[in-house]
Amino acid sequence: MIHIGELIRKRMQEIERTPSWLARKINCDRTNIYKIFQRPSIDTALLSRISKALDHDFFADLSDEQSSDCDKQAT
Repeated sequence: MIHIGELIRKRMQEIERTPSWLARKINCDRTNIYKIFQRPSIDTALLSRISKALDHDFFADLSDEQSSDCDKQAT
């Protein structure tokens, strides 16, 4: 199972952005960003805002993971 907070943290590292930057982009407190990094799941509205801010489709990542899990169960 994908840990969405970890994916968000990795994406931020890839594009060299800080938690403070993301907090400003999605209009929340910086400490909440650190809490997001620890979450294995996330509200879809929040994930949508984060996806736009980080220019990355996290929904596709989740969908790909779901598809691969289904493929594993079918074999």
